[in-house]
Formats: sequence, structure tokens, C-alpha cells
Amino acid sequence: MLNVLKSGSISGVDGIVINVETDVSRGMPAFSIVGLPDNAVKESKDRIRTAIINSGHSFPQKRITVNLAPAGVKKEGAGFDLSMAVSIMASIYNMNIKKIKDFIIVGELALDGSVRPVKGILPIAIAASEHKLKGVIVAEKNGEEASAVKGIDVFTVSHLNDVVRLLSEDSYPVYISKGILQKASTNLDFGDVKGHEQAKRALEIAAAGAHNVLMVGSPGSGKTMLARRIPSILPPLEDAEKIETTKLFSVSGLCTEEGLVTERPFRSPHHTLSDVALIGGGVPPRPGEVSLAHNGVLFLDELPEFKRNALEVLRQPVEDGVVTISRAMSTATYPASFMLIAAMNPCPCGYLLDRKKSCTCNEKDIRRYKNKISGPLLDRIDISIVVNSVPYEELRDKKSTMTSEEMMERVKKCRNIQKTRFKDKKYLTNSRMEAKDIELFCILSKEADVMLKLGMEKLGISARGYSRIMKVARTIADLDFSEIIEKQHIAEAFQYYGRSYFET
Repeated sequence: MLNVLKSGSISGVDGIVINVETDVSRGMPAFSIVGLPDNAVKESKDRIRTAIINSGHSFPQKRITVNLAPAGVKKEGAGFDLSMAVSIMASIYNMNIKKIKDFIIVGELALDGSVRPVKGILPIAIAASEHKLKGVIVAEKNGEEASAVKGIDVFTVSHLNDVVRLLSEDSYPVYISKGILQKASTNLDFGDVKGHEQAKRALEIAAAGAHNVLMVGSPGSGKTMLARRIPSILPPLEDAEKIETTKLFSVSGLCTEEGLVTERPFRSPHHTLSDVALIGGGVPPRPGEVSLAHNGVLFLDELPEFKRNALEVLRQPVEDGVVTISRAMSTATYPASFMLIAAMNPCPCGYLLDRKKSCTCNEKDIRRYKNKISGPLLDRIDISIVVNSVPYEELRDKKSTMTSEEMMERVKKCRNIQKTRFKDKKYLTNSRMEAKDIELFCILSKEADVMLKLGMEKLGISARGYSRIMKVARTIADLDFSEIIEKQHIAEAFQYYGRSYFET
């Protein structure tokens, strides 16, 4: 007897529909799975047989052949367990499976028949919606994630026998979202930061225009403290961004039972991570830290301590906002549009720019340390600032400073201006402007034009540096609600051009 049900798999960050074709026929008892299964899929034969028996059912002593179609797509993971088990049981008991033929069935089976959650449920549920299917049948712990997709029914099961009950009952309940939003709660606030007014101003500009930032300063000066507060001034994720971000977390197995991610990601990998962990890849390919930081912040502390190769692979995603992982059998593309926030000491001992302590490094060591950061990577950083230690008087100062909430309101207004400006573009922030758009949207006053010309000649700024200064100046003008870039906007943008430190 032949049964055909549907299951789902992942390709990159997108879900694909897999047909589970099961034939149970006379012959020597055998159980074979075809259609490019990986080891986890092949091992499902033992899980399925034991789960069916331990659920109180008999396993057929017949020839069972399961084909996972399309056969040319590699099948990975244990998510096919449930659909294969249901298909086999339907053949044994002659069940009417019309009720679930238009549902994607995904779940891993335990040996006692219970259904375990799997990763990648959100993109699979999206695939069900795109293919005009009725819905999905998933483990209970995957229910909230799947219910984020509107227009489909979600059935949750905790045991193999629940599917049998779903087939036999007319009133099996559809999962109803609890409305829980997944977020990492944080109490970090810029209002708690004493001093660092110039650094906070620079980070507000960076958040407003999604600019990349490099902070240089001595150990303990507050670089990490400032970086960790940047998500608190970023605007909330929009609906499309929530889906994009949750898909990446889902295929990486980082989603909880609480549904969509609603806060912008903040990823802070250690400097010992590999190139693959940073950029993505592996077998099968998985998103790296740059993709997990999509729509959020990637913070690289102690930047020169990262491997040179790992830093160089950052150049393409920082520029293009996507990562493409190519393998002999397949190619996966992951979004990677993030704010890069980097921090470093100015020299090996860390006190070259410090106001209180003297540097003990020789000139050769300082030069070697600076050279760990390549010019092409520096050219992709819009804002560079020096973060000095805070004087005692400022630490003890009782007057209040601008809070994250106040800064966020200014950032949101600035982002809304950019959204209107770039409504016909593929991007929504000043940092992503192309050369032709800089000329179109960055209109200078006469005084600003003169200052820009003099500054570029004096500092020997390249064409790429010119673009960076114009983008930052455009954001500063937007924060002042100015259509024209004025002299003071160009002057402040020059303050954040940090190549001079690396060229001395």
C-alpha cells in the first residue's frame, strides 16, 4: 500500500516541502529509506520501529520503502521521523490520512513514542504557507514558533498516539498562540554611564544611520560597557525583521519556546573563534555570527586579537549585507546586515593614549599591533573614536545624563527620515547609500563644501573616505532635521574619521 505525506527541510534559511512516499508491500521484512538521506535520517529506522512498538502498536513484518522526494535534495536531521512513522502506521491500520495530506509533519521521535522539537520550524511553516498548504503538525515546544506564520493551522502533538487521535477525532484543537514574544531582557541604559559624552554622541549617530564603529582606548576605559548598551537605543524590530531574525535563530537551533525574536540581536563572539564560526559554513552549512547578528549588532572586542583571516572575511558581508556559502553540492545564502562595533587597545600594553599611565611599548611593537587591522577593513568603518578613562570628578557627578529611552526617540525619528528618503531603494539607512545616491541626497551648503574640500586635501582622504564622511554628515544633519548638510555637520563628521591614528 502506498501513502504520500508531506514533511519539511531547510535549505539555507528557507524551508522546502518534502514528499514522504511510503510503500508497505509483501516480501522479506526490510526497511529502506531512499532520497539522499544523511546518517540521522538513516538511523530513524530504529527510532521509528521502537517508537511504534512502545506506543502500543505492532510493526509490520513486510517490505517497507520510504522515498523522500525530490530525490536530488539532501535530507538532513531527525525531523522526518514523525511523518514516516505516521505514514507506516496508516498503511498498517488502513487509516484515512486525507485530513493531514495537506499538512507538513515535522518532529523527532523518542523511543517511547514522544515527539521532540526540531530546529528550523519557522521557515518550514513559511514554506507551508507559500505552497498553499493547510498547515503544520509539530511538537508542542515548536507550536509558538510555527504559529507566528499567519493563515495556516498549527496542530501540536506530544506523542505519536496524538497523531492517531488527530486522525480519528473531528475536534482536535488547533494551537492558539499565547502571544509570548521572545526577548533577552536587559537593564543596560546609557543613563547609567558617567562621562563619555563624546562617545555617547558618536554611538547615537552610529545607531541613527547604522554606521560601523571602532572604539580605541586603554583597558577599563569603558569600551565594552558602551558597546553593550547600543541595542538599548536601536529602534524596535519591524514585523519583517522579526521574521528574518527568528528564521536565522531557528535554523541555528537558538530559538526558545517563546515565539518570535523581538529585540535586535547583540552578538559578541570571543576572539578565538574560527573563520567558519564567524562567517558561517560547515557540513551542513549553518549561519555564522555575522548572520546571527542580522538586523542587530556584531561586537568584536579586542579586535587585533582576532585571526587575520577571520577579520578579512568580514569585508564582504560588511559591504554587501549577505553571506554566500558555496559547496560542491549546494550553495546557501544568509542575510548579514549588521552594525559592526569593534573595540581595541591603542598598543600592546594598552596605554598609548591614556591620560594617567605611560605607554611601555616600543615603536616597532606599536606598528606591528596596528598592522593587524587591514586598510580595507578600516575603510568599511565609518566612525572611529577614542575612549579615555573618566576623571574622578565626572564619576562622582550626580547630575543626570541622557537615558537610552531619550536617545532611542531621537534615533527613531532619524530612521523615519531615512525610511522616507529611501522608500524606493533596497536599503533604509544612510550607511548603505551608494555613490550615485550620495550625490543625490547629500546636498552641501557653500560653507560645508569649502570645509570638506580643505579637510580632504589636508588629511589626504581617499574616495572611499569621502563617501564615509558624507554618509556620517548626512546622519548628523538628519538628527538636526536639516535637509542641507551644513558646515558644523561636516566638521563633526571629520572628528570621527579615524585613519590618522593608524597612519602615524
